[in-house]
Amino acid sequence: MPISEFCNREVVFATRKTSIPEAAQLMRQFHVGDLVVVDETNGKRAPIGLITDRDIVIEIIAKSLDIDEFTVGDIMSSQLVSVPEQEGVFETIRLMRAKGIRRIPVVNREGGLEGIVSADDILDLLAEEMTKLAKIAPREQEREAQTRI
Repeated sequence: MPISEFCNREVVFATRKTSIPEAAQLMRQFHVGDLVVVDETNGKRAPIGLITDRDIVIEIIAKSLDIDEFTVGDIMSSQLVSVPEQEGVFETIRLMRAKGIRRIPVVNREGGLEGIVSADDILDLLAEEMTKLAKIAPREQEREAQTRI
């Protein structure tokens, strides 16, 4: 199954110039713990980094720095790892595990932002699939009982 089939397409994003208070307000407003940082060109958004609530705490608040003196571009993680939208779920899991990341932007062939997927999203998908798989044995027993009366 391609990752694009279940990634979250409603991505909350920021630009490098977004202020830290504005980024925090976006996270609060949309109940997310991260923002995809994008460059916008001709109406297309290309992901260039990520910023998390943890980045804000570790890089600014814990150091008692003035939050108004920084932008998202100053503290975002710029070693962005993304995944093509046609990539499979298990290949995406392998990549996330190899890179030690919990969130990964999903991009189209042109490198444009299509969505985002988190480890929690994948766990939800796998739990749902495991629940369906667990229901096979009882249904098989029921079918056998009906056919072999």
